Amino acid sequence: MKVFHGIENYSYSTKSILTIGTFDGVHVGHQKIIRSLVSHAREKNLQANLLTFFPHPRMILQKETSIKLIDTQKEKERILKSLGINNLIVHPFSKDFSRLTASKFTRDILVGQLGISSLYIGYDHRFGKNREATVEDLVEFGKMYDFEVIIIPAQDISSITVSSTKIREAIKNSEFEKVKKFLGRPYELNGKVIKGDGLGRTIGFPTANLKVDEQYKLIPNIGVYLVRARYNENDYLGMMNIGNRPTINGNKQTQEVHIFDFNKSIYDDLIKVCFLKKIRDEKKFNSLDELKKQLLKDQENCKRIISSLQPL
Repeated sequence: MKVFHGIENYSYSTKSILTIGTFDGVHVGHQKIIRSLVSHAREKNLQANLLTFFPHPRMILQKETSIKLIDTQKEKERILKSLGINNLIVHPFSKDFSRLTASKFTRDILVGQLGISSLYIGYDHRFGKNREATVEDLVEFGKMYDFEVIIIPAQDISSITVSSTKIREAIKNSEFEKVKKFLGRPYELNGKVIKGDGLGRTIGFPTANLKVDEQYKLIPNIGVYLVRARYNENDYLGMMNIGNRPTINGNKQTQEVHIFDFNKSIYDDLIKVCFLKKIRDEKKFNSLDELKKQLLKDQENCKRIISSLQPL
């Protein structure tokens, strides 16, 4: 899969079937649409293309700078590549871009720049300045500029009772089995392991401190979690604490994972952490000895419930 940053950087020799959207999470509903598009494109020897936007339009148009996203751009790229998309076009969303009229967007971008043969779009899609145009308008544009509009019907969308908003809510509520069902995969954080203060090692629970660079990535709520960590193509079980470490009067939130049966120095390496279940809320203890006793209980609890989880 090729990734193009900006519509103007894409050029084509073969026409494409295109879909458009933010696709946050690339959840099972998105996947159904994308697989259908890819299959259709292969049958017709066309390119399977996807146009998305960053920043998220709500960040620009509704000033919702606090909105957190399910996927980072890298995570989204990896998933879309696995689904068979040929070209991913990531266009910077801006107020100027939002003011493009529907006719100009269709003529200059969809037809002129992206060279579409067909457009996959939801039955309720609206586009153009002030969301002025409907799917019916797109069909008319298709007749004018010789492209097909493939409408994803209401029953196909409503039959998949999932949305990015529902997934964000489930993550905030630590409902990770539901999240996995919606996404078709566990919720994950990806980042680099950075040096901490080494306190965990002194009480027998060394941790990898995860630094997630993307400020917009949705981090689960403060608490202790059973997780699966992937390092160097190998999977390990462990437990992660997200919080401010109140026992030592910590003043900033950290993400620290203790990996079971693991004794390697992995500073500056990348790891992926997948959330399986919340174990408990974060708590302030009176001493490090009390904290250690609780961590031993947490570890026993994690190992006890591992066998009861569905296959990962």
